[in-house]
Amino acid sequence: MSKQPVFPFSAIAGQSEMKTALILNVIDPGIGGVLIKGEKGTAKSTAVRSLAQVLPESEHIKGCAYRCDPRPGKGKCPNCAGSAVYESERSPMRVVELPLSATEDRIAGTLDIEHVLKTGKKKFEPGVLAQANGNLLYVDEVNLLEDHMVDLLLDTAAMGVNYVEREGISFEHPSRFILVGSMNPEEGDIRPQLLDRFGLCVEIKGENDLSTRTEIVARRLAFDAYPEKFTKTYEKETREIKDRIVKAREILSGVSADRELIAIASKVSWHFSMEGHRADITMVRAAMANAAMNGKDKANKSDIAAVAPMVLSHRIKRRPFEKSAFDSEELRSCLQDL
Repeated sequence: MSKQPVFPFSAIAGQSEMKTALILNVIDPGIGGVLIKGEKGTAKSTAVRSLAQVLPESEHIKGCAYRCDPRPGKGKCPNCAGSAVYESERSPMRVVELPLSATEDRIAGTLDIEHVLKTGKKKFEPGVLAQANGNLLYVDEVNLLEDHMVDLLLDTAAMGVNYVEREGISFEHPSRFILVGSMNPEEGDIRPQLLDRFGLCVEIKGENDLSTRTEIVARRLAFDAYPEKFTKTYEKETREIKDRIVKAREILSGVSADRELIAIASKVSWHFSMEGHRADITMVRAAMANAAMNGKDKANKSDIAAVAPMVLSHRIKRRPFEKSAFDSEELRSCLQDL
């Protein structure tokens, strides 16, 4: 059975901020994921699912259900940790989707208590968090997911470890992934405490530019009519984006944040009254990833300007009935003084 073609990531017209936020997280998963907020029909799910076409390869231990990282110092599951010799392989990262109806056991995995009591050995049935290790985990309509489920995902993403305990018996395995959530604000929002845990946030709307709007419709109809032919048309652009991501990851691996960049990020966060230091750290990492994406080995004020709206917009406290508390002009004025 042939695989159904997915709309090419490179063929998505408009929505540049959303695409940039996704690519930055692939370049540096340490940014902390992205929340995409937007009205229905704005290509949120299409963009995330098609991102699989440009995801780079990752190295993992061959045959491991948890795709453990073979590099020294990286967390490993009990099976790999107990093995002195193992073989590694490379395979493309993928997008793992979390069903909205998933239970906690389906997400975290389950321990077979009866098997433990009978044999004295742990038997763990991996869940979605095991599949997500080393990949991208996508939660559509994340605002409709129960709060304790969102807490579980965010805590695991922050720690890089999935810890399961049942009846005093525990099991843990590595679970490092890029968390991407999408939502329609008309269907309800999520708690501010959870919003802050997403590294970046973009709010998208339908295109008002007539030519862009026309192009979006034309491309969608062309894809629906001849998906294989349409996808082939964008093969070159898709490959270029993937190569750009791979090169950016190589650049980023040899770059460290300098004091000047940190000072600029801290000043911007202070100016917008950010609580804690998560915004500062995320802004520095996102700026460095943005620089690497553009082939630069050093980030500067222009990179801060490019990523700051995605870092700050969901962290700024809003007044009642205020749609957005982020002011782009205020950001420009703040950066001019630096």
